[in-house]
Amino acid sequence: MRQWTRRTPMALRAIFFDIDDTLFSTSTFAERARENSVDAMLGMGVRCGRDVMLRELEEVVQEFSSNYEHHYDKLLSRLPLEATIGLNTPLVVAAGVVGYHETKFRELSSYDDVNEVLRILSRTDLILGIISNGVTLKQMEKLIRLQAYRFINPTAIFISDHVGIGKPNPKLYRRALDRVGIAPSQAMYVGDHPVNDVDGAKAAGLVTVWNRREGKHLNLVGETSPDHVIFNFWDLLDVVQEAMGVTLPVEVQA
Repeated sequence: MRQWTRRTPMALRAIFFDIDDTLFSTSTFAERARENSVDAMLGMGVRCGRDVMLRELEEVVQEFSSNYEHHYDKLLSRLPLEATIGLNTPLVVAAGVVGYHETKFRELSSYDDVNEVLRILSRTDLILGIISNGVTLKQMEKLIRLQAYRFINPTAIFISDHVGIGKPNPKLYRRALDRVGIAPSQAMYVGDHPVNDVDGAKAAGLVTVWNRREGKHLNLVGETSPDHVIFNFWDLLDVVQEAMGVTLPVEVQA
């Protein structure tokens, strides 16, 4: 059941969204992509168990971050020497990279309700934007592949790598608000992470919405409570209309 707090704020003028595990299932995609990349490397002759490679790859990602550029080089360096004897390791690494990207081409897609709800919101006077941690080009690519870019104001996209400030630092949210020219109480932030998204946005004064759909942060507890909790984007429409007083297109009200 959706949860929200009724209040009478300044008129809502903007909604900013996180990307990963908010617009699409990052966790599901990452699991499939890693499996396919390992399968591709095994297909090049690596002599190691699939489960062993997957565990090692997961450790590499945890230790060096998901944005590290040499996951597969590090993976091979952690395997027993006999696993790659006689193999062209750069070729094996390339196979892993191709396996990952082919998964991205085939399977990267938004949650079923996301683009429809974004389309509806885009027909209001609200500014729709993005505030996300990550590498700028990678995050922009996701917006394009997810087709979400069609509904987002291109001047309201703020990626930590480009801005130079990362979540949960409230300065990132304040920078976004300054750029679009609105007060914190006129903006809402929707994200899946109780610390990065809820605590950070709340410290900057935004209305916070915890998107508690799925993912690895479901049971994480932040220092603050979100103003609203949703379990899908249809719930978000209810919050926007009923708790924030935004008039939605007639097609939604019917």
